[in-house]
Amino acid sequence: MKQTLTILAFLGVVAAGATGPSLAEEGCFVPMVDWQPPEAVVRLARENAWTLRRIKIDDGCYQIDGRDAEGRRIEVTLHPATLEVIEIEYED
Repeated sequence: MKQTLTILAFLGVVAAGATGPSLAEEGCFVPMVDWQPPEAVVRLARENAWTLRRIKIDDGCYQIDGRDAEGRRIEVTLHPATLEVIEIEYED
């Protein structure tokens, strides 16, 4: 019995670790009713001194195209429910 619980605990940890970092690769699958409105995305961009060129949805995530405070072109992927930054790409 103890051995079975140890194996189940191990599998739970492995499964939890496998789902975390791959969020950007798999997309953001959140029901639309749980999404933050686009106005919240604009507010977040202003708070970070980003200049917006476009806001779009890609693989179920918000994606911002624009420039950062230093004028560099950026592409920011945001979780639609929490507006957590998933990835920032700097384009040259």
